[in-house]
Amino acid sequence: MDLTQGTDQEKTARSKKMMLWFGIGSLIMSFAGLISAFIVSSKQRLNEDWLVDYQLPPAFLISLVLILLSSFTFILGKNALKQNNRKMVTIWLLATLILGVGFVYNQFVGFGEIIASGYHFAGPTSNITMSYIYVIAVLHIAHVIAGLICLIVVIYNHFKQKYNANNMLGFELAANFWHFVDMLWLVLFLFLYFFKYII
Repeated sequence: MDLTQGTDQEKTARSKKMMLWFGIGSLIMSFAGLISAFIVSSKQRLNEDWLVDYQLPPAFLISLVLILLSSFTFILGKNALKQNNRKMVTIWLLATLILGVGFVYNQFVGFGEIIASGYHFAGPTSNITMSYIYVIAVLHIAHVIAGLICLIVVIYNHFKQKYNANNMLGFELAANFWHFVDMLWLVLFLFLYFFKYII
């Protein structure tokens, strides 16, 4: 397809979507680098100070369920927008926001559980394994917060009646980023949960 074809609105939409995917690609590479460092460190320090029996806090699993549900509610909101059902769009967007905030809250509960088990991010009570988990989770939370900001902008624009079935660009961009951070946490959680069984 010739990217120079189409109306100005179509070309603008394509360029914004492409910029989003370039950004997502760079984030994937960043987290892939962290996962690689986690794997390499586990091999190098396996017989030193690497925890082979670490446990992820239960709150991390709760946060996984919440963020996956939030993707589902965002999809329902998009479907309602396609039908110009403003009331249901409002309900599903607010549900997504609540679930997103619940995710962040449970992540901090999870950090509290890690600390309660005796591991801090740094210092004499730290451990390299748990420090990696802190870094991975905190960086992901930062991106979820960015997603929440985008979601709040979408909600604001929705109340300003900016979106409809024929004008969904901002809504779609925010939804795509939100689904990305949701799937990213699923991948990170499964990796951290099952990795200890394969080293």
